[in-house]
Amino acid sequence: MPTVALPELPTIEASTTIPTEPIGRLSVEHYHAMTQAGILTDDDPIELLEGWLVVKMTKNPPRRVVTGLIRQALEHILSNGWYVDSQEPLTTNDSEPEPDVVVVRGERLDYLDRHPGPKDVALVVEVADATIKRDRGTKKRVYARAGIAVYWLVNLVNQQIEVYTQPTQSGKQPDYKQHHIYHSSDMLPVILNGTEIGQIAVRELLPQKI
Repeated sequence: MPTVALPELPTIEASTTIPTEPIGRLSVEHYHAMTQAGILTDDDPIELLEGWLVVKMTKNPPRRVVTGLIRQALEHILSNGWYVDSQEPLTTNDSEPEPDVVVVRGERLDYLDRHPGPKDVALVVEVADATIKRDRGTKKRVYARAGIAVYWLVNLVNQQIEVYTQPTQSGKQPDYKQHHIYHSSDMLPVILNGTEIGQIAVRELLPQKI
């Protein structure tokens, strides 16, 4: 199959006029087809959120460091039958986000022919600085609609970890019923499939220099 060159994605400025004509959203199937055809590649900084191609924010050093600390901490307490991944696709009915950290059932080799889906995932984590509005809005809605049981939003702006549980999948605005905030002096429970498998000190994930 010939590779089709992808034009450079324009940066959307705040003053850009919103289209008044009908525009279509991409399905997950169309998104995958574009990838298979070479229209989209791993080098394109985008993810599919609710049918829209959304440009991902550039990662700054604190976000990169905290993402690594979270992955390392989770790997230390996970039992057999789960693994940790970072910034890899998670396929839902209408989106394909790439969470900063995700805890997936099974082994990597189980997913040679597909990306993990909501039933394969126990926990998703987004590390937020400039992305805080998106992670509290679109991303949280996507994860709730998909039925992801636990969503951690690691808030670098306020130095806290927001934990969302009990997703509501119905309605126009899916959300989480429970919301708890953990600060630097707290211990953060790690819950997989409704069972607490361990705890992590928040201060270990949010160094004071950040």
